[in-house]
Amino acid sequence: MVRSTNSTTSSKSSVFIALALAIGALYFGRQIFIPLALALVLSFLLTPLVTLLERGHLRRLPAVLVVLIFCFALTAGAGWEVAGQLLDITGHIRDYKENVEETIRSLRPPASGAFGQATATVEELNKELAAAPGQAAAAHEPNQANGSRPNRPLQVQVTTAPTNLVQDLHALLGPLAAPAETATIVVIFVAFMLIKREDLRNRLIRLGGQGQLTVMTQALDEASQRLGRYLLLQFLVNAGYGLVFGVGLYFIRVPHALLWGILSALMRLVPYVGTLIATAFPMAMALAVFPGWEHAALIFGLFVVLELIVANMIEPWLYGAHTGISSLAILVAAVFWSMLWGPVGLILSTPLTVCLMLVGRYVPHLSFLEVLLGDEPVLSPHELFYQRLLAMDQDEARNVADVQLRDKSLESLYENVLIPALRLAEEDRHTDILGERASEFVYQTTRELIEDVGDRVLRHDADEKADAGSSDRSNATLGPIDIVCLPARDEADELVGMMFTQLLRQAGYGATYLAIGAVDNMLDQVKEGGFKIAYVSALPPFAVGQARSLCKRLRASFPDLVIVVGLWEFAGGVPKAQERVGVSTANAVVTTLAEALLQIRTLPKLGAADIWEKPEMVKKNGDNIDRRETDFPRSAAAIGNRK
Repeated sequence: MVRSTNSTTSSKSSVFIALALAIGALYFGRQIFIPLALALVLSFLLTPLVTLLERGHLRRLPAVLVVLIFCFALTAGAGWEVAGQLLDITGHIRDYKENVEETIRSLRPPASGAFGQATATVEELNKELAAAPGQAAAAHEPNQANGSRPNRPLQVQVTTAPTNLVQDLHALLGPLAAPAETATIVVIFVAFMLIKREDLRNRLIRLGGQGQLTVMTQALDEASQRLGRYLLLQFLVNAGYGLVFGVGLYFIRVPHALLWGILSALMRLVPYVGTLIATAFPMAMALAVFPGWEHAALIFGLFVVLELIVANMIEPWLYGAHTGISSLAILVAAVFWSMLWGPVGLILSTPLTVCLMLVGRYVPHLSFLEVLLGDEPVLSPHELFYQRLLAMDQDEARNVADVQLRDKSLESLYENVLIPALRLAEEDRHTDILGERASEFVYQTTRELIEDVGDRVLRHDADEKADAGSSDRSNATLGPIDIVCLPARDEADELVGMMFTQLLRQAGYGATYLAIGAVDNMLDQVKEGGFKIAYVSALPPFAVGQARSLCKRLRASFPDLVIVVGLWEFAGGVPKAQERVGVSTANAVVTTLAEALLQIRTLPKLGAADIWEKPEMVKKNGDNIDRRETDFPRSAAAIGNRK
C-alpha cells in the first residue's frame, strides 16, 4: 500500500516537472513555437477550402497555392487600405485640435459649484507650493552687483550626419523586419502542413504508440473537427461583425469606417475585452471630429446592440457544440498565453487551450487539464447531491433534485441520484468517515425530499387523470394494498423502500412500506396487513446478510408470501445478486427500481402466489415470454439480463 502511494506521488511529481519544463521550452523557444502555432491554427482554418478545391478535381499542390495566393491578396489589399487610412488620420490630427479642447473643457466642472471651488483651491495651493522653492533659491543667489555672472542655460546645437537611401530604408523597415520574418516562416509552415497533412497525421498517431491507435485517432478526429469548425465559424462571425460595425459607423458619419470595421473584426479574437478596445478608437475619433457626445454615444449603443445579438444569439446558434472550455478557463488562458507569447499568445489562447483540454481528455496522466479547463460537470448529479448534503446545504441539494426532475422522471431521479447518493453515505458511515450528526442530516433531508417530491408527482398525476376524466388505474393487477416494502438493515434501506412504494403508487398499485425496527415487529405488521408480495429493500454492500436473514424469517412465517429482494446498485447484476441471496431464500432478486417494477407488471391476474407454481405464458409489455421452467429465480435473472 505504501509502495502504491509512493508510486502515485512520484507519477504526479513527474507530470508537474514535465509541465514546468514544457512551459520553459515554450517561453525560451517562442521564436520557433509562435510561427508553428500560428501555422497550425491557419492550417485548420484553410483545410476546408483546400478540400473544397480538391473535390472540384484540382490536385493538392495547385489547390494549396490557390488558397494561399487568395489569402495573401486579401490580406495585402486590406492592409494597404488600412495603412492609407492610418496615414490620413495622422495627417489630420491638427484639424481636430479645437474639438478635442472643447470636449476636454466640457468635462471640467463649473467654477461656481462646490467641486469647482475645491478644484480651484487645490490648484492655487499647488501654484504656491511650486513657487516657494524658486523664491528660496533666488534668496541664496549671489548679488549681481558684486560682479558675479547669473546662471543661464547654454544653447546646444545638434547636427546630424547626412544619411543615404540605404540607411533611410533600414530605419523605415527595421521595425517591420521581425514581423515580416515571422510571417514568411508561418506561410512556409502552412504550405507544408496543408500539402503533407495526412503524413503529419500518421506521424502523430505513430508517436502515440502501437497500442494507442484508437485513442490517437479519436483525439485527432475530435481536435480537427472541433478546432476546424470553431475557427471557421469564428472567422465568419468576426468578419460579419466587422462588416456590420463598419457599415453602422459609415451611417453615423464617422471617418474611416473601413479601418474601424477591420479593427473590430480582428480584436474580437481577443477574449472579452477585444471588442471594447476596438470600440474605444472610433469613439475617440467621433469626439475629435464632432462637437458634443452624440456620435460617441451612438457608437457605444451600436457596440452594445451588436454584442448582445452576436454573443447571446448568433454564436450559440452557430457554434452548437461549443469549444468545451469554461469561461474562467478562457480568461485565465488569455492571461497565461499573453504573458508567455505576448499579443500573439492572446490571439491564440482559445485554440491552444482547446488542444490542451483535448490532451487532458485522452491522456490519463493529464486528465486534470480537462477538469481545470473543461466546462463539463466534473461531479455527477448523485455526487453533487451527496456533496451538498455533506456541506449541510439543504437548499442546493434540493435544487439538484429539482433540476433532475425537471427533465427526467421520478424513477430516474430515484435511480440515478438519490439511491447512489445513499450508497455513498452508507459506505462513508460504515467506514467511520461520516459522523453521526452528518448521517442524520443526510437521511433526514433525503426523507423530506422523497416525501415532498413524491407527493407533488402523485398529486400532479391525479390532477391529470381528473382532467382527462379517467378514474381507472393503469397496470392495476393487485388488490388495494397487496405489496409491502421492508428494510433489511437500517434507515437507508427504508428510504429506498419509500421510493419504490411511491413508484408503485404512481403506477396504480396498492403498496406501503414499513419503518425500520425489530424483525418481530415487522413480521407482526406483515401478518396484520395480509400482503401477497414483500419486497426486501437492501442497499449493498453491508445489508446483504441482513436481507438473507429477513427473507428466511419471512419464508418460515409466511410460506405463501412472494418474496422479492432488491439489492439496489449491486455491481454484479441479477445473477451475482441471486448467488449472494440464495436460490431458496427469495422468489426473485432485482438490482434496480426498473427491474422491480417489471416484476410487478409480469404478474398475471390469477394471483400473486400462483405464478411460482404454474409454468404458463407471462405477458411482458405485450411480448410473450415462454416459461418452461418452474424455477422463477432463473426467469427473473433472464428478465433482468434481457432488460
